[in-house]
Amino acid sequence: MMNNNIPHSESGDEDRLTQLQRRLAAFRDERQWAQFHTPKNLASALVVEAAELLEPFQWLQAGERSELSDAQLQAVSDEMADVLCYLLLMADRLNVDLAAACNSKIDRNTLRYPVSTAKGSAKKAPADTPA
Repeated sequence: MMNNNIPHSESGDEDRLTQLQRRLAAFRDERQWAQFHTPKNLASALVVEAAELLEPFQWLQAGERSELSDAQLQAVSDEMADVLCYLLLMADRLNVDLAAACNSKIDRNTLRYPVSTAKGSAKKAPADTPA
């Protein structure tokens, strides 16, 4: 159990993602783990956790929720949390505002994949299209 003063629910002007990032940083700092959390190490850990996220879906027909047992869904939830935690720690280390970065990426993808050409298609935009 984490013993810090960061609330578990949204309060004030801080959004939930920022609260979570601060809580995770406090957890890390209480254990003096920041010294091990270089961007390279965090990126490596994130990739490992992302691979573990795929494991419960291996050999499923389509990988839909209906194909997952309760235990598999819990495993997926845990791995999703691990991926998010490492991503938040990496953003903290590199001083990246993830909400702003995501909004910027969505804006660029809106231009790259206009509804008129992308609707209902999984086709990737040409490489020369700005991303």
